[in-house]
Amino acid sequence: MNRMFVPLQGAQMLFVAFGALVLMPLITGLDTSVALFTAGIGTLLFQLITNRQVPIFLASSFAFIAPILYGVQTWGIPATMGGLMAAGFVYVLMGTAVKFKGTDFIHKLLPPVVVGPVIMIIGLGLAPVAVNMALGKTGDGSAVLIEQSTALIISLGALTTTIIVAVFAKGITRLMPILAGIVVGYIMSLFFGIVDFSPVANASWVALPNFVAPEFHWQAILFMLPVAIAPAVEHIGDILAISNVTGKDYLKKPGLHRTLMGDGVATIAASTFGGPPNTTYSEVTGAVTLTKSFDPRIMTWTAITAIILAFVGKLGALMQTIPVPVMGGIMCLLFGSIAAVGLNTLIRNQVDLSEPRNLTIVAVTLVFGIGGMAFGIGEFSLSGISLCGIVAIILNAVLPHQDSKEADETS
Repeated sequence: MNRMFVPLQGAQMLFVAFGALVLMPLITGLDTSVALFTAGIGTLLFQLITNRQVPIFLASSFAFIAPILYGVQTWGIPATMGGLMAAGFVYVLMGTAVKFKGTDFIHKLLPPVVVGPVIMIIGLGLAPVAVNMALGKTGDGSAVLIEQSTALIISLGALTTTIIVAVFAKGITRLMPILAGIVVGYIMSLFFGIVDFSPVANASWVALPNFVAPEFHWQAILFMLPVAIAPAVEHIGDILAISNVTGKDYLKKPGLHRTLMGDGVATIAASTFGGPPNTTYSEVTGAVTLTKSFDPRIMTWTAITAIILAFVGKLGALMQTIPVPVMGGIMCLLFGSIAAVGLNTLIRNQVDLSEPRNLTIVAVTLVFGIGGMAFGIGEFSLSGISLCGIVAIILNAVLPHQDSKEADETS
């Protein structure tokens, strides 16, 4: 590839990832400029650990939205960052275990019957937040920010655009449904006069992102640790996907242990600066597939571009002016899609729900997650994805497997 075009290819990859990258911090109340910075830093660290062999880009992980919302509300942003740093160490520990024990223990500890319902809870648990924001309310529904009829028109416009681009668009455009939805929703918001440009006018062109140093509270740390379960398993699928695209086996070279460690270190670095956890982006993998841009140097330039844009103050301020209904409309599809990924995990791996053991694990996990079950002892409490992950793992460990002979007799 001509070296002159590598930086341009890198900028193109960031454009593909941009919508999802900034949407996550907007939903959780984190700083979009910090998210850009930590995505860039995280990707560079990942490349360093994997010897610059894997052409993937790391950025904001949607799997952590619900835990971050709960953490920020309960302990504040600094303590939440401390918990997310601990989650990053889980990745590193898993990478170390894979290096010495192989991947079998991961499949035994986290089989599809555990991972599937946990991923479903990540999406379904956020459904009320998406609907409230689509109707012009705050995420918890406690306050009305925009008149409902106006909000509904805007959110449906953003949602419809996202669906049309995702289903009917061709080429690289098809990989940018979130960005397209944001743009159309924003234009509609301008038409209704609900966009406040004062933050952009007051912002300087060059500005330091609002970095936040982590603090460490054991409640936040224990709450975040189990949340790393589902994203860690998804990471394996993402590495397999990019391996299939490039025709190289990245599970062997540089090795799954290195990619897991790289993802973990990227998340640790992100939380150090107050940014969202990092994960591999399937949108960018799709763009790599379409453009045949297999050179990892491209992702280096994607990361550098993200870091540079993080210091453009007016860009960060502009992101903050995106109205709530725009995000809510897109989230209706996004969170449903996450739940569908969990369902597909069960289907693709042929998890037999007629088997009482499997049915019990899935049923209890789903009801605990959707119903808002919480366990607490003193100051320590578990709820949401954290509780669901632990419950699913325990049930999978203690419930006996049904052997084939018993299965035949009961069928």
